[in-house]
Amino acid sequence: MSTTVAVTGGSGFIGSWLVKCLLQRGYNVKASIRNPNDPRETNHLLALDGAKERLTLIGADLLGPTGSFDSLINGCEGVFHMASPFFFETKDPQAELLDPALKGTLNVLGSVAKTPSVKRVVLTSSEAAVSFNGTPLNEDAFVDESWWSDNDYCIKNKFWYLLSKTIAEDAAWKFVKEKGIDMVTINPASVLGPLLQPILNTSCANILNLINGAETFQNETWGFVNVKDVVDAHILAYETPSANGRYLMVERTAHHSEIVKILRELYPTLKLPEKSSDDKPFAPTYHVSQERAKSLGVKFTPLKESIRETVESLKENNFLKVPSDV
Repeated sequence: MSTTVAVTGGSGFIGSWLVKCLLQRGYNVKASIRNPNDPRETNHLLALDGAKERLTLIGADLLGPTGSFDSLINGCEGVFHMASPFFFETKDPQAELLDPALKGTLNVLGSVAKTPSVKRVVLTSSEAAVSFNGTPLNEDAFVDESWWSDNDYCIKNKFWYLLSKTIAEDAAWKFVKEKGIDMVTINPASVLGPLLQPILNTSCANILNLINGAETFQNETWGFVNVKDVVDAHILAYETPSANGRYLMVERTAHHSEIVKILRELYPTLKLPEKSSDDKPFAPTYHVSQERAKSLGVKFTPLKESIRETVESLKENNFLKVPSDV
């Protein structure tokens, strides 16, 4: 296979796994990273099987000038746009989250529009752009790809990350419709699993916090999915001619009390939080459709296995403060 594809955000949690799997499948990969001189961004990628022969790393910034991604995308048949900041605490949401997500997406798609060799774009969006519109997320809720998070609801509740993913995906669909670009989006929930990169990512940091001495667990219900399943969905979305629209990637939703329960079953010696962060009733679980993802060929890894893989990887990468016999 001599096909060349581009991956933005290639050094991130999902991006690193996508680069690894694309190389395994024989693709030539051009991956953008923020700083080509930072070994924490490059070393784990350059060590991948096939990297020496078929991986090119290119420095590019989401907020760079128009055309910043031209050299990355030039000559590519597929583009996987993954780069977007992911964190919840911010003092300047406009500069730190909203601008990079929105302007970065349009910057990448602007380069795609100038590159006739590109046959399909696969955009990494999020469940964050789907489920949060004010509809109560409880046992009666059944979220599918027709849902969209509501900008006003996100602003009112200061859900800045959710807003960043929503406005970026919405703008992307409008842009590709206008330009006639073939695009598919993957909308994963909180992504767990083994880390390839040496820098701790936000979703795995959530698990690390619970096992590194947290006094309480969050009174929140999240969706969860394994990183390898998310990467499979991206590749299937690119390689399947009939793939179209949005694909939610949520193995299940679970309250943080259940995450603690699973951790306790897997690692009985761990000191884990016993109580919620507040005295309110626990946030309920809700249902998320897997129909479209399964129709694409995705097979979901059970949450318990994803949590086990995450903890083992955190141990291997020396993020834990606990004894090595855990």
